[in-house]
Amino acid sequence: MHTRPEITPGYRREAEREIRAFTRDWTSRDDRIASASYFGTFAVYFFTLWLALQAWPTWWLVVPLVVVNAFAGVRLYVLQHDCGHGSLYSTKRLNDLAGHGLSVFTLTPYRVMQFNHNEHHSHLGNLDERHTTEIYTMTLREWEEAGFWTRLHYRLYRNPLLMIPVGGLLTYVLVYRWPKNAGRIDAKGVIAHNLGIAAWLFAIWSLAGAPGLIVYAGTVFVAGCIGVFLVYLQHNFEDTWWDRKPDLNPARAALQGSSALDLGWWWDLGTGNIAYHDIHHFNANIPSYRLRKCHRALRARYEVQTIRWPEALRSFTLKLWDEEQARLVPFPRARRSAPVPTNA
Repeated sequence: MHTRPEITPGYRREAEREIRAFTRDWTSRDDRIASASYFGTFAVYFFTLWLALQAWPTWWLVVPLVVVNAFAGVRLYVLQHDCGHGSLYSTKRLNDLAGHGLSVFTLTPYRVMQFNHNEHHSHLGNLDERHTTEIYTMTLREWEEAGFWTRLHYRLYRNPLLMIPVGGLLTYVLVYRWPKNAGRIDAKGVIAHNLGIAAWLFAIWSLAGAPGLIVYAGTVFVAGCIGVFLVYLQHNFEDTWWDRKPDLNPARAALQGSSALDLGWWWDLGTGNIAYHDIHHFNANIPSYRLRKCHRALRARYEVQTIRWPEALRSFTLKLWDEEQARLVPFPRARRSAPVPTNA
């Protein structure tokens, strides 16, 4: 009986050229598919927002429409992310035009997002460059050496009940308004982006008043939660991989250090297939509309590690990178002091 080879860390080094050649077959851009995804997602986004406003204040109609609209917003962000890699359309000009056109509705300035995300790709899996990761991870040794306030801050930061709802709002509503590197990347673009958001909010208020702003705030909140949930799971799971130079292997960091989330067809549809993050990092030229099929084809040839819902949820209990075990681990339990012997 023939078994598919498992892409183990050792095998990855030997098979890197083969896998790269395999993924290269999925990098062709099709402007018709790209436009269908781009304008189709916008159509769903605006239509569900309009329906939610028409249904106001019937909450049992508004809430599901807000959720669908939020997923459409996440898809728009994934398309903008594709544009930043130059992988959505066939030309740089079309990708840049589309990326700027998406920025107001994703609440993300295009050039700054592009720069920050390319930095992330450049330093993937590098323990000495963790400032480029979307979710910061301490090592177990750093935790053991940290003081009370550092530990408290990190515990709060890594608490999913805070990270997911609060993190999404902070990132997309506040942080992207004043990105830390905007001055040297695209300060004018950020200012224009903020003015565009102000105009979009004014348009909503003019057409629907306070209910319009409430519904829109709800979609931003839910989309932010979905976004942080995805970003966390992309590199925070038990068998992820980090290392330091000169031992850092970019191919291994991509294929093992990035996740492949198999959360169902509807989830992939709603999130633009970005759940297949391992092959995206391995070959960022694959358009989002080909990622799912590429990953399925790869899994037909190799035993690729995938994460389903139970493991995805359990990953939120993992907090620290243990360099000795080379895996992500929970916070260590407090050691109980040994009982003091008493004289009989």
